[in-house]
Amino acid sequence: MPETTFTVRWPDGAEQRCWSPSLVVHDHLAVGASYPVEEFLDRTRTALATASERVRARYGFACTAAAAQLAEIEGVAAASAAGEVRVLSMDPARVPS
Repeated sequence: MPETTFTVRWPDGAEQRCWSPSLVVHDHLAVGASYPVEEFLDRTRTALATASERVRARYGFACTAAAAQLAEIEGVAAASAAGEVRVLSMDPARVPS
């Protein structure tokens, strides 16, 4: 199953490299886009939950690494000032269809 890494910049300027077990994150975040912190959380919750369910469908168990990544993102968000989270990059990049 292809995985995705994505790098974001939080409102305080800190950058965080994140991971998803699936390419589904491309359906929820766009490189170069900025999202209010709460919207970014909603989008990553949906993306990582969907990715975890894809792992469950394929292997019979949820992806605990996706849950851990979400917990890390939520921790950073809780300590973050209001503002926007910018998506700096995703690897692999989305291939146009």
